[in-house]
Amino acid sequence: MPHFPRHSVSVTAAVFNEDGRALAIKRRDDGRWVPPGGIVELDETPEEAVVREVLEETGVLVKPEILTGVYKNMVLGVVSLVFRCHVIGGDPGPSDEAAESAWLTIGEVRDRMPEARGIRVLDALRADGPFVRVHDGTNLI
Repeated sequence: MPHFPRHSVSVTAAVFNEDGRALAIKRRDDGRWVPPGGIVELDETPEEAVVREVLEETGVLVKPEILTGVYKNMVLGVVSLVFRCHVIGGDPGPSDEAAESAWLTIGEVRDRMPEARGIRVLDALRADGPFVRVHDGTNLI
């Protein structure tokens, strides 16, 4: 049987508060600001994964509303499903993976996040999705 490349499936949360700010983390490993998210475990749905990842990384409990896009890292083979979410409770704080968690303005999302991550937040604000995009880990391609 031939060997086929494998993909990893992850989730990303585009979470907005009542002021229109987006939830973001500053990663401990590379210092980059990104929306919260991570790998989908084998025994969970994508919606369960996004709730778990946001809670683990930020301390904020969310409810997924709608799938807003699919984003593939062409270098690593990671496919991320992005869900727009609303807050159920909790306040952002640091975690094992996040040196900081904060509510960023949309301008701060554009300025601080790599293009491949910020576009997920920006796309979640649009009504003409869902979107399918590819990137190299930093920039759209």
